[in-house]
Amino acid sequence: MDLFSRSWTALRTAVAELRDEDFAQPSGCTGWLVRDLVCHLIIDAQDVLITLVTPAETEPTRNAVTYWDVAETPPTGDDPLDALIVRLAAAYEEPRLLKFHLDDVGSAAGRAAELVDPDLRVSTRDEVLTAGDYLSAYVLEWTLHHLDLVAYLPGAAEPPAEGLARSREMLEKIAGRAFPTSFSERDALLVGTGRRAPTDAENAELSELAAKLPFVLG
Repeated sequence: MDLFSRSWTALRTAVAELRDEDFAQPSGCTGWLVRDLVCHLIIDAQDVLITLVTPAETEPTRNAVTYWDVAETPPTGDDPLDALIVRLAAAYEEPRLLKFHLDDVGSAAGRAAELVDPDLRVSTRDEVLTAGDYLSAYVLEWTLHHLDLVAYLPGAAEPPAEGLARSREMLEKIAGRAFPTSFSERDALLVGTGRRAPTDAENAELSELAAKLPFVLG
């Protein structure tokens, strides 16, 4: 729960510190500028709020790791929902409006996460999780999108080290094996999720795991 808050606060702070011109830079998400990614974060914050006030009576069907579905192909940016995000982000027109909306809804999502009982069962995407597992899953979401946010912004603050470590741990559980110890947390996440291609040397170290990459999470 604390790691969710630290990761989310760090990501929102990174957005708040962006210059207006940064919003027109590409992000680490295929087909999205930084402004599009920030708009997606607003939607994510809304999803957190909705899920935390949608209790379920049945037993959990997923946990923090199995929450994630693994797609066979990386996103192209042409998906209708991805395209909708681009149009919605453009409608904001001014970066300060995106910043304001993320701060407003994002702060509310952060407060809701701090107040919720971690054992509460909640429903999302027709699945049931404990609130604690749901928020733990979002540590991976926040960390990956923090890396996406700063992908082309040299000098921007990176995700918290503990969030990177926990996200790598979750990705390795999804993968069913560990990444080589020579890989930093950042590189394991970028290569493992297809955000960058491995080098020849990294491919050799990955061995059989290389054939399974990337793990496209959704």
